[in-house]
Amino acid sequence: MPRLRKSTERAPAAPGRLAVRKTYKLYVNGAFPRSESGRSYPVTAPDGTHLANAALASRKDARDAVVAARKAFGGWSGRTAYNRGQILYRVAEMLEGRAAQFADEVQAAEGGTRADAEREVAAAIDRWVYYAGWTDKIVQVVGNANPVSGPYFNQSTPEPTGVVAVFAPQDAPLLGLVSVVAPVIASGNTAVVVAGERAPLPAVTLAEVLATSDLPGGVVNILTGRVGELAPHLAAHADVNALDLTGTGDLARELEETAAATLKRVLRPRDDEDWAADPGLGRITPFLETKTVWHPVGV
Repeated sequence: MPRLRKSTERAPAAPGRLAVRKTYKLYVNGAFPRSESGRSYPVTAPDGTHLANAALASRKDARDAVVAARKAFGGWSGRTAYNRGQILYRVAEMLEGRAAQFADEVQAAEGGTRADAEREVAAAIDRWVYYAGWTDKIVQVVGNANPVSGPYFNQSTPEPTGVVAVFAPQDAPLLGLVSVVAPVIASGNTAVVVAGERAPLPAVTLAEVLATSDLPGGVVNILTGRVGELAPHLAAHADVNALDLTGTGDLARELEETAAATLKRVLRPRDDEDWAADPGLGRITPFLETKTVWHPVGV
């Protein structure tokens, strides 16, 4: 009886056949466009081995991503928290099914052992599940009924800020990326994500997972390219409501000053970030705004 090939095993290449190399593109509004500029840049492993050419996003690509995120915000924030949790959990399911591929890309990007790459992929999957569980609990934990002096009922409720520009960390190309994206969308925000410049390939593959995980187009938009080129435009963009500056390095202070002109919320980078640690609510609450309602009692 012939042996059945396991799903994780690769079919042997035909003699003399050239492999079909993957074209890494952007992810905007649920589609995979090439950069409008037609540019790309080489991505290499830590030992200098050429891995692929990634799209080099332009200012126009960033504007298109913001437009897509703004268009998607109303529908995404208007969904029930329970439904958002279902979709985030579906992302974890899909990522689990492609764990071997992600391990390959993480290992190539970081140059560590296979075991290290597999642990990072497993942690990234668990991180999606973690934030999926928080979607319908945020209001109970962060919101509250306020005691007031007078015949009034006073209640504060957290609401999503809007469009958040997220600069993914330059290390931990998968776990770090998931750790900054998942909390932003869990509460109903939409995101424009600039992937880590040095190792962007896991981000593009994650986009393929998002595209097949019931996540509406435009909720997450992923750009690859130069942080120094894209960040100033996103920080100054009037239709971006908040910034996560985690992956901006020495540019963070300048970007924070730029963001002040349009009163953006800003999450500053931390030098001691441990992506494997329990994340808590530290990346959800910075992108929430509190709405307080007063209502007379007995009317």
